[in-house]
Amino acid sequence: QLQLVESGGGLVQPGGSLRLSCAASGFTLDYYAIGWFRQAPGKEREGVSCISTSDGSTYYADSVKGRFTIARDNAKNTVYLQMNNLKPEDTAVYYCAAIRGSIATITRKLSTYEYDYWGQGTQVTVSS
Repeated sequence: QLQLVESGGGLVQPGGSLRLSCAASGFTLDYYAIGWFRQAPGKEREGVSCISTSDGSTYYADSVKGRFTIARDNAKNTVYLQMNNLKPEDTAVYYCAAIRGSIATITRKLSTYEYDYWGQGTQVTVSS
């Protein structure tokens, strides 16, 4: 059974860093697009970043460019989201999602409608 499990969330002060992990089981991340999304209370789920596990190509939302870095480790079947210089507005539940293929073939790369498989999420709180 295909499963995604997020971890690494927590409470951090503004300006701090966290690294989220998205571990896949039940399938091999050889040819998938993996996206990171977030949902703050009372807001819609929004895309943050995505990566092609086949060639490592990446895409970012403007709100996180220069602060977040997405990466994959195919040997560990895991995708990471390194988050630096965190801001209070980054507070949200973060989810990873997967769709077989490459981000190059996805028109709306950070749309929730493009992804088939979802994890349960991990809470990130940025507060002093």
